[in-house]
Amino acid sequence: MTKLKRLATKEDEIVDVKIPISNEELKDRAKQYDLLTPKRFATRYNKMLFLPTSFKWNGSEYPIQYNYCINPFCCNFGKEQHKFKDVKGKPSRYKMTGRSKDKGHKGMYCNDNPIGRGVSQNCTVTPLSNWSVVEEIKRLIEINSIQDVEPDYQFHKEGCSEEESTPFNEPKQFYKRGKSRGKSQRYQCKACKKFTNVLPKREETTTYHQQKNTILPMFAKMVVGRVSVSRTCDILGIGVGTYYHKLEWLYRRCLEFLERYETQPLQTKKFNEMWLNTDKMHYYLNNVRKKGQGSKKYTGFEDLNMQTYIVVSAEVLSRYVFRSDVAYDWNISMDELNEDTRKFKEDHLNTFSRKNDRLDWSYYPQEPSANDSENRNAYLHELGKITNRSRFVDGLNVDAPYTTTAHYWLIKQMVNADEWRMISDDDFSIRNAFYRVFTKELRLSDAHHFICQVNKTKSRKQCLKEFGQAKAELLDWGDIRGFKTKFLRTLASHYLTELLTSHQFHEEAISKDGERYRKYADNPIKHPLATKDKGFYSVDCRTDLSALEPNEIAKMLLNVNDHSTNSFIQQIRRYISSLERPLTTARGDKKSYIYANFNPKYAQFAITILRTYYNFCRPFKSADKKVLTPAQRLGITDKQFDWKDIIYFK
Repeated sequence: MTKLKRLATKEDEIVDVKIPISNEELKDRAKQYDLLTPKRFATRYNKMLFLPTSFKWNGSEYPIQYNYCINPFCCNFGKEQHKFKDVKGKPSRYKMTGRSKDKGHKGMYCNDNPIGRGVSQNCTVTPLSNWSVVEEIKRLIEINSIQDVEPDYQFHKEGCSEEESTPFNEPKQFYKRGKSRGKSQRYQCKACKKFTNVLPKREETTTYHQQKNTILPMFAKMVVGRVSVSRTCDILGIGVGTYYHKLEWLYRRCLEFLERYETQPLQTKKFNEMWLNTDKMHYYLNNVRKKGQGSKKYTGFEDLNMQTYIVVSAEVLSRYVFRSDVAYDWNISMDELNEDTRKFKEDHLNTFSRKNDRLDWSYYPQEPSANDSENRNAYLHELGKITNRSRFVDGLNVDAPYTTTAHYWLIKQMVNADEWRMISDDDFSIRNAFYRVFTKELRLSDAHHFICQVNKTKSRKQCLKEFGQAKAELLDWGDIRGFKTKFLRTLASHYLTELLTSHQFHEEAISKDGERYRKYADNPIKHPLATKDKGFYSVDCRTDLSALEPNEIAKMLLNVNDHSTNSFIQQIRRYISSLERPLTTARGDKKSYIYANFNPKYAQFAITILRTYYNFCRPFKSADKKVLTPAQRLGITDKQFDWKDIIYFK
């Protein structure tokens, strides 16, 4: 039987990150910090741009290096930095570019291809810190991990002759003395007569360290039933502290459930083709000052509602939600940020060299150095801003490109698929993360990225009108072409096949050397199947489809929609009170986030609880008339679960 579990912490070292800086370089940084200007200091350590950062997880080592061209049509796509020593001038594949006004931020520029095989499209890429990508992967792994509870038992009195024996290795040296009310087994040493209680197994009890255990099913329904914290406490007769204790307990229980019914089945399941839909949901944190930070100390922190993001990825056909991650690190502290800044001298480095570039505060302001370009007034201004920030909720926002990159990396490790099809809107942080993580698949044409754009300014009445118009236009087109079928999806497939014989999502161009090449054309088409809630929407493809026949492309375009992520995000908005849409104030001129929670940790807990319930317990009826849960449709389970299965593992 399985041991009792607890949530993992940073001290568990589930992920072992290898620091990409040697002790010699640390000493050199400390020496050069006062000798060089910030610009020269940053340039001295630019090698971090292309330096991989490695980490160990589950017995395997993974190197991360994502700084290369991420334009799928460019000849440099996915290729590492290289110096062409046999070419005149010894050019490199990439060079640095940037603006002096944009402190610390540099770009990568694709140079012309000097060897004559393929055309460089002179792309400019904003690099990431490989080290910071690894730190974000580590964070997402830790917050979704559980560990066995391993107490340090003392089975003997001091000086006992059998002090080396335990009930696990020498059971004959102990008496069993029944069980406690918490179902823990009681042992007594035969030699020294000491009594010791041993923790029960997970299957033996769900009440260990739990009071009012009978309210758990109702509590779970309220968490995903749009019931506010205060209202839940009133109905169940519990305090706010008990509410958050049970929320954490239920979150841990969902992670245990997912380990058994999601992680393990996906390890053995193989998908020929995986359709993935990703979107970001804006989330406003109710930024309340910490206890003791009264109005006299408050010096005007302007943005009371801090915006962060929730990144959601779901399978298009089954609507199974693989991950939903809040872009917020609640475990990082200002003291840790200050310590990292002092140790690695991050305030004088380019962003791609910083350990904490993923955070909205990537370094802690330091006293100006001897040759610093920053004066003391600027330093005090920055220090004041971060001091004000530290008076509010613990933790820091994470930049969306880092969370999305780590999000995709973990999905790729979890899902075994031969080919990938990704759908999103034209969000640069989503598409760039996909191109970085799935570079190999994109280069082999085993992955394609489709853009689904919706005009959100249309009214519901207009969308419904366009839905009827699309249906009528398809039926009329089918009659003109002589098709007998009235099935709209079949007609749409024929329509797209005909359209794609003359339409291309890329365009042909000629380089200055006369070589022909393809590039992204930004040439979307209107999808023939409009929907009731969105009306007409446009679809495009940012990858090269030139090797496929029109009928093959048409079949793929029929699947391009954002229903799967929209469905789950609507569930978040409608069923989690702290993440609902803002209310309009009595004046009617402002928005109120009165129900927004104070700590994003609890938002992550609630979303994971909802994701578990949504995937395994909430069936929906599709066009095939079958009423199944997303997990059943994905093929990783054959039954519909309920809250008792999750809570009690029955």
